[in-house]
Amino acid sequence: MDLGMRTRLTELLGIQYPIIQGGMAWVAEYHLAAAVSNAGGIGLIGAASAPPEVVREQVRKCKELTDKPFGVNVMLLNPNAEEVAKIVVEEGVPVVTTGAGNPGKFMALWKEAGVKVIPVVASVAMAKMMERAGADAVVAEGMESGGHIGSITTMALVPQVVDAVSIPVVAAGGIGDGRGLAAAMMLGAEGVQMGTRFVAAKESIVHPNYKERLIKASDIDSEVTGMSTGHPVRSLRNKMTKEYLRLEKEGADFMELEKLTLGSLRNAVIDGDVVNGTVMAGQIAGMVKQEQSCSEMIQEIMEQAKRLLGGAK
Repeated sequence: MDLGMRTRLTELLGIQYPIIQGGMAWVAEYHLAAAVSNAGGIGLIGAASAPPEVVREQVRKCKELTDKPFGVNVMLLNPNAEEVAKIVVEEGVPVVTTGAGNPGKFMALWKEAGVKVIPVVASVAMAKMMERAGADAVVAEGMESGGHIGSITTMALVPQVVDAVSIPVVAAGGIGDGRGLAAAMMLGAEGVQMGTRFVAAKESIVHPNYKERLIKASDIDSEVTGMSTGHPVRSLRNKMTKEYLRLEKEGADFMELEKLTLGSLRNAVIDGDVVNGTVMAGQIAGMVKQEQSCSEMIQEIMEQAKRLLGGAK
């Protein structure tokens, strides 16, 4: 069975399968990005707040492991964003996804260099703005996703974004298998972005404690902190989230809450502190049952999606 699936997204990025691996801070580094790209999807290096030279090194190491297209996720609120934007061009990275802000000021630089720009959006208005700014596609991310979230569900957001723009739309948030990919296609998306499922990849450098916590998670194990601050984040329930939500309820100020989470994602991902760290994961955490290679995951997802979409020959 040919598992390839041609959409405008696969054509745009020169990939076999319409699957993007989310650019998760600390999690999405070059081993994972290269493995996803080698498996036929497209892997992303999450630049997050890493020093620019670290991003450059990650890009170079990724190139040693794959000759397939891969990308960098640029957090626009990061004070280093401008330097990272230039590194993307200097190192010939073919694709950029952006989060937390408007990539408008880097658009000319990237477009001139032939970089494909795919902003992550949480609303129709933002999607339209990105299309006007010259984006090649958008990722419409629902609130089911892990990490920083918007306020609309994927099921409601994706078809509305599809109707509002003419560029390809990638669905994200609450997608963890072939059923999610098939459903996203039915909503008009031309690909999916997945984060949580790839955290449990064999090639993911995430601490074993984090992977185990994810694999053992149930459907109701994720919680959203920071609703009152305007910076909601979804992660798995633990001592830190309980304390955060207690302080939030008592009306603690933003700085006090920030202090509680400072460095907490790194503590969970790298050091394995799943009690006091931030264990970011989406609502599909309960669907992640085992550690698999990126290749096994993608083959499984594509087989299931093809079957459901009537593409099995």
